[in-house]
Amino acid sequence: MAVSAIGLSSSPVAAWPSSLMESVTRDARRLLPKSLAMLIERQEREILEDAQRLSPELEAALAADLALGRLSRETIDLVDARGVETVGLLRKGQVSEAIPRLGAVARIAADIADPTLTAGATPVPPEVAREYYAFLSENLAKIPVVLEDPAALRLKREGLGSYWQARLTRTRDDSVVMLGQLYPGGRVVDHRNFDYRSPIFAVASLAYSRAVTAVAAAWLALWREAKGDMTMMPRLTVVVPREPPPPPAPRVVRPSPEADEP
Repeated sequence: MAVSAIGLSSSPVAAWPSSLMESVTRDARRLLPKSLAMLIERQEREILEDAQRLSPELEAALAADLALGRLSRETIDLVDARGVETVGLLRKGQVSEAIPRLGAVARIAADIADPTLTAGATPVPPEVAREYYAFLSENLAKIPVVLEDPAALRLKREGLGSYWQARLTRTRDDSVVMLGQLYPGGRVVDHRNFDYRSPIFAVASLAYSRAVTAVAAAWLALWREAKGDMTMMPRLTVVVPREPPPPPAPRVVRPSPEADEP
């Protein structure tokens, strides 16, 4: 997907350069049962192409909703209709036709996690988006991919809309931080001025994991409704933050009483 500014008209919403979208979908596969992950891997190219071919109606609705920070009922219904079609094909055994259609829901799930699309009524300038994507691409290997919301992997299709709205609200807050770092006072800052210790790294890390989780949640919801094979789910590693041990108490040396004697 080409990197460009978002618009509020019927122009396509552009986000997640193709290399990053590939990374998102591949990491999302790691959260799926083996059977579904294998099917998606075989038709990865078709899925990514489908993600770029939203209908003009859905493109326009999504662009307006992301800018406003809310998903309208009409937009959710348009995406849900695509999901219903996909489930229907899977239930009929038309797997090779159904799997590529997962691209559309992946696109929605990823876009609600993109802070360059949710900054408000004023579109993010293209040069700011370029710096953000460049930073994310160059630091992707340093980002720990985490499950942003474990409960999302148990969602039903009907619950995706409210789940996406909650993620969109969080991403909107991250957009403020992103702009404060890369566009302070209306001046673009080169992404090479930041490293993993910066707030922009935190934003990029959260956005990426949020996108991965949201894509996996959408795919699982449709697969589960189609009665797909849910065995051989990956085991997730629970990482519990550990506080470092307290530093040892300073040793106090008290003078002996004899030291005061003349």
